[in-house]
Amino acid sequence: MASDLDFSPPEVPEPTFLENLLRYGLFLGAIFQLICVLAIIVPIPKSSEAEPAEPRNVEVSRRPKAVVPSASKRPKKETKKKR
Repeated sequence: MASDLDFSPPEVPEPTFLENLLRYGLFLGAIFQLICVLAIIVPIPKSSEAEPAEPRNVEVSRRPKAVVPSASKRPKKETKKKR
């Protein structure tokens, strides 16, 4: 009865090329996500050699904007004729 039991490890087939590609692609994607999260969390110090940006003149930076009627405030159609 003890000789009937097979305790050898099951045969696992070798991974195919596409399975390997998927595995390494997932690893690269995870590393990229970790880098992106660390870039958000860890601030990058500004270098002292960089020249400060010149403040823009307020009058020059403001441009008149054209008034665009919004979709909710359309002019009502006149149903009656003007006499």
